[in-house]
Amino acid sequence: MTAVSSRRQLNYIAAQAADARVNLEIETEGMTLNIGPQHPATHGTLRIVAKLDGEQVIAADPVMGYMHRGYEKLSEVRTYPQVTTLINRIDWLGSFANEVPFILAAEQLMEVEAPPRSQWIRTVLFEMSRIANIVLFLGDMAVQVGAVTPVFFAFRDREHILNQIEAATGGRFHPNFDRIGGLKDDLPKGWIVETKQVMKKMRSFCNEIEELVMGNEIFQARTRGIGVVPADIGLSYGLSGANIRGSGVDWDVRRDGTTGAGGLVHNELDWRVWTHPDGDSFSRFWVRLQEVRESTRMVDQLLDGLPSGPIMAKVPRIIKVPAGEAYVETENPLGVMGYYVVSKGGLAPFRVKIRSASFNNMSITPWLLTGVYVPDIITILGSLYFILGDIDR
Repeated sequence: MTAVSSRRQLNYIAAQAADARVNLEIETEGMTLNIGPQHPATHGTLRIVAKLDGEQVIAADPVMGYMHRGYEKLSEVRTYPQVTTLINRIDWLGSFANEVPFILAAEQLMEVEAPPRSQWIRTVLFEMSRIANIVLFLGDMAVQVGAVTPVFFAFRDREHILNQIEAATGGRFHPNFDRIGGLKDDLPKGWIVETKQVMKKMRSFCNEIEELVMGNEIFQARTRGIGVVPADIGLSYGLSGANIRGSGVDWDVRRDGTTGAGGLVHNELDWRVWTHPDGDSFSRFWVRLQEVRESTRMVDQLLDGLPSGPIMAKVPRIIKVPAGEAYVETENPLGVMGYYVVSKGGLAPFRVKIRSASFNNMSITPWLLTGVYVPDIITILGSLYFILGDIDR
């Protein structure tokens, strides 16, 4: 190399270093990105206001309240039997499960216990609501990272569950089937055999999803280590359901609850609570997949051990709940749902306060989205799995 070419190379390197120093000194303005207020990944009407520094989120604020549902106040101008029509629609993907804690709270106030057969059927439909709800999540979560095929599998196989729910209750999405003291009707002829066949199909669906989605390296790259929630942080924000079990917390109201979910018979069954230690988006998906499998096994056990007898206790034709207050919570598909019911002795509740799973699960998003990159926002929101009707109640 000649002296001239050597000087040229040194001058070029010096010029590049000078440009680099200038670039470092230039301050770029941040950008505010509105996600929503209508985005398919939010399962309703939600807006996330994300402040960005380049591709990285430096702050994220969820803006809720677009749906104006007003279930709590509407419940105060409905009779107790009419309230189930409203609360079916809070989490519209797992409607029957919404009815159960309210009915149990009313039964507690009236000191009424449903007959054993209705408790077992109630638990069957409760777990089938969980399956119908989470099956759609398993397909939809794949869509959030660009895989379209699994959601078609989910819609296909969820129909089998909805067919059985409709055959038993008369309602496909909104059964309105639970009653204070029992159930509206008994199971139709042939329903048990058909439902056990559907449980086999749902286990096959889980195997397909595990192969299609969980084994996919793109899905793993987009979910492993993304949206990590440490157990202590999750608990401090009130997370429940698979969102907290995905952080390694071994807690499930069906097994550990102490607030009066006596109208369900999970304690009669042989089942386990699934947890995952990683706390990321992948672990939340994995836990929900295992819970679908576990629910199918529960339904099989319930149908095999279904007791005979009446499906309604003796209750007045016109329900008038004595004065008092009760709080009952159950492990719903999205997490813990609780109803605090206050009665002054009338035909309608004096006050109903709903502790919905989605509201608490959504509360962690400002903490969880800070520091992530824009493409990961939708993945994380999808893994938390909330329904906006469950928030704007």
